[in-house]
Amino acid sequence: MGERTESGSPRFLLETRPGGHPGTVVLMLNGELDHDTADPLRTALTENRGAARVVVDCSGLRFCDSTGLNVLLKARLRMLPRGGRVDLAGLRPPVDRMFEITGARKIFRVYEDRGAALGDGPDRGRPDSPTTEDSASSGST
Repeated sequence: MGERTESGSPRFLLETRPGGHPGTVVLMLNGELDHDTADPLRTALTENRGAARVVVDCSGLRFCDSTGLNVLLKARLRMLPRGGRVDLAGLRPPVDRMFEITGARKIFRVYEDRGAALGDGPDRGRPDSPTTEDSASSGST
């Protein structure tokens, strides 16, 4: 699968890339994710629901509201029954704060950056594994 860029709005861009591991897809987000711009993310997550793992690179995301959070949570719930997962990487302070306040940071595996996320392959541990969660939060693998 090659790279693909979607643009729902000039305020939000999404690029889909292969993750380097079989069954892993990276979604690179850039801009502001809110009610008006969430459709490209919703579409990309639906199109990749068969992946074993979706890494959402948020390093270019400047803003995320409850709509964006809900899109990610719903995708996670769709993937869990068959062992898939949605992981987050590169949360910047304003977005990280929203995930922290809502408690969503404890639900997702959160990595310092895309490289750390991809270094922690798709088959390491369970999504709710405390060992993996602790190492993911600290940025180590």
